[in-house]
Amino acid sequence: MSKDLTVDVNAFWENGYQIIRNAYSRDEIKKFREAAMASRGRGPGDLLSNPKMRSVLVDGRFVSVARQLLGSDEIWYSGDSSYTINSGQRGFHKDNVDRKDGKGPDWNGRYTLLRFGIYLQDHWSHTGGLNLRAKSHNTADHSYGKNVYVRTRVGDLAVWSMRTTHSGNGVLYKFPKWVHPEPKDIPNIPKWRIAKADGDRLAIFAALGLDDAHHDRYVEYMKTRTYMVNSFRASHYDDETLLEAKNAGLNIRRVAAEIEGDDTVGKNAAWEPIPYEVGAAKRTQP
Repeated sequence: MSKDLTVDVNAFWENGYQIIRNAYSRDEIKKFREAAMASRGRGPGDLLSNPKMRSVLVDGRFVSVARQLLGSDEIWYSGDSSYTINSGQRGFHKDNVDRKDGKGPDWNGRYTLLRFGIYLQDHWSHTGGLNLRAKSHNTADHSYGKNVYVRTRVGDLAVWSMRTTHSGNGVLYKFPKWVHPEPKDIPNIPKWRIAKADGDRLAIFAALGLDDAHHDRYVEYMKTRTYMVNSFRASHYDDETLLEAKNAGLNIRRVAAEIEGDDTVGKNAAWEPIPYEVGAAKRTQP
């Protein structure tokens, strides 16, 4: 297991995100890149079920950060992790269930699901990084919050609330680097203004949280999505993998077992809201 990482808990809950510098060595990032490239064409399945990439979940670093931010030693993972290679997706969005409904259960109290992101190339001096809206994690208004291009260096770890508004494939100007264009304006920016890319754009993502009502609702939402159901059913964990996760302090929720034989799941290719009962009792962390 790796060394613990130190995070500024108060800053995270104020801003909705944090960048942890030098969480990984350059050699580790190089190995992540090689593993992602070698995994192309593997088909659906999460990172934990991929022998080449599971170390990112079981080396203890994600768990260390989550424990500090969420104030609990009981950190849970329910199968939401992936890698991307040269993804072209762009546009501000949130990852939580009730992303467009400020009256939904997701907005009851502090939200306890975190998104981790490792960008496997430089975005300090190179374009293509992450955009976030600072302090946007406490509102369903996608236009709220200062647009920030997150300048990550090789080896940095990003973590944000899944209620934080964010976008991939941001643009870094050659100059001034402190001016950050909105994702919607990027198609109209002349190429000569944009800093060059640092080779292929690779990234790793994973969601961790507490065993509580927020996590329950997120799992129920994931069961509606076609790509997630395909991933759940393709993700198989052997005893060695489960032991590694346990030793790292990571609890595994086996969603594949929950949906076994259920032909009602996975019907939505795109996000759709899921219903909730107004005033329903909320499950708290055990």
